Amino acid sequence: MKKNTWMKGALILGFSFFIAIFLVKPIGVSTQFSVLSGIIHSSIDKNVIVADPSRESGYSSTNAYYDKNEGKLAEEIKKPLNYSNVFVLSIPVGSLLGYALLRKKTANRKIDEEVENCEIGKNKPILSTYVIPFVGGFILLFGARMADGCTSGHMMSGMMQGSVSGYVFAGAVFATAIPTAIIVKKFKDRRA
Repeated sequence: MKKNTWMKGALILGFSFFIAIFLVKPIGVSTQFSVLSGIIHSSIDKNVIVADPSRESGYSSTNAYYDKNEGKLAEEIKKPLNYSNVFVLSIPVGSLLGYALLRKKTANRKIDEEVENCEIGKNKPILSTYVIPFVGGFILLFGARMADGCTSGHMMSGMMQGSVSGYVFAGAVFATAIPTAIIVKKFKDRRA
């Protein structure tokens, strides 16, 4: 692998965020999980979101979470075919497309060997392979929604917009992630 590959990736990512902010709006994905749960909720309780022509969004809700920001979330729940949802759905599609293109380009190279020889799921306990990562992901997503944003919205888009909270959040993420990674690595090395 070339030494400056990360630099190319960083430039592409930065340019993508710049274009998204310039043309549409800042990138963020965790809100769409709330939209998905709202779609399910509103299909069960038809009266949780109602049309309200007096509001800019055109909707109001009896649920305070859906109703905040003049019913913007309620509008996304009622009209889910929008930029944010298409963006979130494009993440797995783009990942699959990238994998397919990379696989063709790097046939029989080291990355393919690593993917094919991946230890996840092979003679590993279900708890450490699936349950713990799922619970960790759930806690991460729950925390992101409590903070009213995610790493994409707070850190990446926020920093690009010069938001002080974006820089504070990035500092907190790295101040937590680096020691956690070191502790987890030491724990795994001790168990091996």
